[in-house]
Amino acid sequence: MSTTSTKLFKTIKYGIVSLFILLIIIVSVFAQSDIPKNVLIKKYATGDSKFMPIMGMQLHYRDQGNPLDSLPLVLIHGTSSSLHTWEKVTAILNGAGYGNKRVIALDMPAFGLTGLNPENSYSYDNYTRVIDSLLIKLKVNSCIIGGNSLGGGIAWHYTVAHPNKVAKLILIDASGYPKKNEKGSLGFKIAQMPVINNLLLFITPKSLVRKSIEGVYYDHSLIEESTITRYHELLLCEGNRKAALSLFKHPFEQNTELIKTIQAPTLILWGKEDGLISVENTKLFSADIKNSRTVILEKVGHVPNEEAPKQVAEAIYDFIK
Repeated sequence: MSTTSTKLFKTIKYGIVSLFILLIIIVSVFAQSDIPKNVLIKKYATGDSKFMPIMGMQLHYRDQGNPLDSLPLVLIHGTSSSLHTWEKVTAILNGAGYGNKRVIALDMPAFGLTGLNPENSYSYDNYTRVIDSLLIKLKVNSCIIGGNSLGGGIAWHYTVAHPNKVAKLILIDASGYPKKNEKGSLGFKIAQMPVINNLLLFITPKSLVRKSIEGVYYDHSLIEESTITRYHELLLCEGNRKAALSLFKHPFEQNTELIKTIQAPTLILWGKEDGLISVENTKLFSADIKNSRTVILEKVGHVPNEEAPKQVAEAIYDFIK
């Protein structure tokens, strides 16, 4: 080996060692420990919260509203979210002026107070089994199912798998088609970076969560500090970061052709300013689901259920009443 090659080799070696030491220092200084689930249950599980043993997990859910309603509304949240994303919409639909609807919302495995799947394996088929298991135990034979973002993708996959159990389908800024030129959120981008994303298992600053939420809202003035805190703390719930990282490393496979098989009446509801899943997707869903109607909300981003809950509740009520 020449003198030049030896020096280059030593330079690279020292550079790698220095980087490794720097990473150790960063992790040591900024690392955040998981928060025990029982601590977060005391803070975020309300009197309406229940836990159902399903597939080796204690599934967190809420069953609110009119218990005599034989056709409940089942709501599914999106990536890195929880059933709390539906609280304001649920409160409105539970009201007398909106028919006192029965609403069932749940924390999907990998998120919220349900947390890690013991097998750390996630797919649309897996989530379909979870939802169906819960509904069977609740003795719900038919429902209206809806979801936001990934939750929308889960909802339409459930509809494809169990068409006889779904009376109506609601898609809110739902996944389903390949992304094109959407800008995405900072948190999602980092989570999809090889190697670097592993740091999220140890370092998950609240500032990153704040930036990610700002990326899905159109009107940042509507973002409450308590919302940022909840998202951050539930992400730190023991096992949730590991589960979330697994989801980002192994994206769900989806067959968009299956969307064309959906016969259930469908509401396609979208925030016009969605930067994660473009409003142009409404045209794709509308073309593939013949029995559908589209509602687009002006000056609203990726999570209309949080940013414009009254408009969302009114659109849902008008669709299902």
